[in-house]
Amino acid sequence: MTSSRYTTEPPQNNPQNSRFIWTTSEIPMNPISGVHAPKEARFEPLKPIRQWLTGLEIRDRNMAHTLCSVIPAQCPFERTVKLFGRTVLYIPPLCKLNPFYDQVVELRFRALCYLADECGEDISPYC
Repeated sequence: MTSSRYTTEPPQNNPQNSRFIWTTSEIPMNPISGVHAPKEARFEPLKPIRQWLTGLEIRDRNMAHTLCSVIPAQCPFERTVKLFGRTVLYIPPLCKLNPFYDQVVELRFRALCYLADECGEDISPYC
């Protein structure tokens, strides 16, 4: 007897189909209307600025050079203050507190890519 493709029993003659993994994702539905429940609206006052930074296009060589020189490759604020070989104070990287950190780093990366790909310049001084 052969299995239907809608059953959970594997066919006896095909070893590749010997295991089935069922995965389901539950989506909340309104039982009355059968429509998906709307997602909760999130308050994001900085979203327009993030979108603006993400949408900036690098089209000028001077602008790309300026961005690469102004935006640091590493967080400059992380410090370990030592006195007589013992750590007295540790200042964590404060860049992660910047709400636009990811967008600014992405902008620097796009400027580096523009200089390397479009202009054919050596970007090793910025790395």
